[in-house]
Amino acid sequence: MKVGFIGLGNVGGKLAGSLLRNGIDVTVLDKKPELVAAFAKRGATPATDAAGLMRDCDVLITCLPSPAASSAVMAEMLPEIRPGKVWLEMSTTDDSEIRRLATLVEARGGTAVDCPVSGGCHRADTGNISIFAGCDRPTFERVLPLLKRLGRRILHTGPVGTASVLKVVTNYLATANLVSVCEALVTSKAAGMDMNTAYEAIKISSGTSFVHETEGQVILNGSRDISFTMDLVSKDIGLFQAIADRAGVPLEISPLLNEIFRDGQHRYGPRELSPNIIRRLEDATGLEIRAPGFPAEMVDDEPEEPGYEVVPTGIGRPAAAE
Repeated sequence: MKVGFIGLGNVGGKLAGSLLRNGIDVTVLDKKPELVAAFAKRGATPATDAAGLMRDCDVLITCLPSPAASSAVMAEMLPEIRPGKVWLEMSTTDDSEIRRLATLVEARGGTAVDCPVSGGCHRADTGNISIFAGCDRPTFERVLPLLKRLGRRILHTGPVGTASVLKVVTNYLATANLVSVCEALVTSKAAGMDMNTAYEAIKISSGTSFVHETEGQVILNGSRDISFTMDLVSKDIGLFQAIADRAGVPLEISPLLNEIFRDGQHRYGPRELSPNIIRRLEDATGLEIRAPGFPAEMVDDEPEEPGYEVVPTGIGRPAAAE
């Protein structure tokens, strides 16, 4: 099986690296030639355009920064889609847009799967990231062996579009937790707490979370580097708000989060690292939230393991997966 990969950024580059590490024949494309050249040195085949990549590959994966970018790439690839071709959309995107593009792919005899990832760049780098897959069950069974090479926990979410909805939901929750962690850390500092002790207290308590145990560390280090920026957070939580608006859900926290990150971009720039949203509170209080002994970036210390399908609680395992 020949796999094409478009988008070698912070997440995409690590996912493509997992394919190479696991012996998959990968051809890569990115708008930055230096990223393509780096992958070519690692054994990947460089591509010159999206249309040719779709023409030459059995499976084409995209991991791009916005729905607009995915749409533009699909416009190039679409004429080359034939029966048997599979498109895996691993970008965080709008569920209505992925459904629209999937319809175009299927009209030409191809197969579309929306399969965004979750768990952070450090887990994408080791192949331990989680993957949501939206498609029919036979398609899921077909792509599952490849997804097991890309990630560890693979969840079939239902039809195309469902994975993108759930990815946006989980990113919204992570953002809400990030803002609350920032408030908790700044308040602890203002109350005179030792920050190493405050971090540990939260970690061993009912207040702990994935965000606290990962992003909390790089916040206290001062690097704030999780390879994710404020503009991408704003995109994701904006997509979540749009889903709620379409469904008529009167959210209260979500509008405030959107305003907080709009303000963060205005103050510090759209490409500022997302954990630096804490600077709004540091600036307001004059406090510097730092502590010794924390890493500058997150590293996944779990060994890479073969991927497996996650079966939702209360739902029996599909017969085909027995």
